[in-house]
Amino acid sequence: MTLTLTDRALTDRARTSAPASAPAPEAAPDAVPAPAPRRAAGREADGLAVASFVLGLVGLLAFNLLLGPTAIVMALLSLARRTRRPGRAYLGLALGAADLVVMAVLVTVNGTVSWNLGG
Repeated sequence: MTLTLTDRALTDRARTSAPASAPAPEAAPDAVPAPAPRRAAGREADGLAVASFVLGLVGLLAFNLLLGPTAIVMALLSLARRTRRPGRAYLGLALGAADLVVMAVLVTVNGTVSWNLGG
């Protein structure tokens, strides 16, 4: 069966000629309203987990004082928001703590907060 131009015009005309103010079906008085659309909180928490992992990893090499605590805070936020990647959040938490340990070792050994690769 093929539609011709006139068949399409008739179907389009039938669709548009329906009354615009047709009464909506009544909802039952005991019906529970539909839940509001949920925000993508899971994605946000997953992003925080990945960011805490990356910041903790980079913090082992540079900016321990800044990136370590930031990785710890982001990991705790992602765990509080129930991330779907808790392993990365825990790893970011551990790497953030390792950043602070590395900084403490650098301060005690070198007396400075920076890397010193020379003798």
